[in-house]
Amino acid sequence: MLPSAGVYYFPWEINSSVPEGEALRTFGRLCCYDLARSKAVLTAQHSSGQYQVCVDTTFVEPFQAQLGSCYMVLGEAEHREGEGPVVKARILTCVEGMNVPLLEQAIQEQRKYFNERQEQMGKSTS
Repeated sequence: MLPSAGVYYFPWEINSSVPEGEALRTFGRLCCYDLARSKAVLTAQHSSGQYQVCVDTTFVEPFQAQLGSCYMVLGEAEHREGEGPVVKARILTCVEGMNVPLLEQAIQEQRKYFNERQEQMGKSTS
């Protein structure tokens, strides 16, 4: 059986409320990578805040880390003691040059569509 496609989360939405084991997608700039610990950190700017997403890279190594480049990750949320949520990456792709504001807009539109579709399905079953 194939794993779930993963729900898009903005980096600033990834916190302890993301369910353990939930398949998710997110993005950010690679600010550091520790091969010995299989750990990468993606950062993203939103409003006036800087947000970080910790990524476990065990399943995607070896990869050519390009610090400062934009990456997209697909994986599962994992809650670790004293660390907060970590994305256990299944796919980690460099997407340097991607139009991030356009991606954010597309994610918002997708959410809007899914919400409208869910409402329609709710009305048709009642």
